[in-house]
Amino acid sequence: MKKYRVNVNGTNYEIEIELMSETEAKAAPAPVAQAAAPVASGEGEAVASPMPGTILDIKVNVGDSVKKGQVLMILEAMKMENEIMAGVDGVVTSIGVTKGASVQTGDALCTIK
Repeated sequence: MKKYRVNVNGTNYEIEIELMSETEAKAAPAPVAQAAAPVASGEGEAVASPMPGTILDIKVNVGDSVKKGQVLMILEAMKMENEIMAGVDGVVTSIGVTKGASVQTGDALCTIK
């Protein structure tokens, strides 16, 4: 197992790669690729993912003013589209995910100050 650090669009990830023989590779099921969620870099209150899923749409941009209850993102979980809403009034200071990204419960989606 070898560890590598990779920078993708300014976000650092640590990955591990295991060298397998051709026989092992054919016998093993293909794992689902899942990148670690980027860490939000903005100041303020973090909006966390309430459940694991996939980001279908991002309705705001960094610098946008938002009101409490405004839809920030659409998260697909268990074949259902869930609206992720702002918990406070403020300005979006960072967005820590991209469209199509897989997220886990508690991952930072964006930050509002």
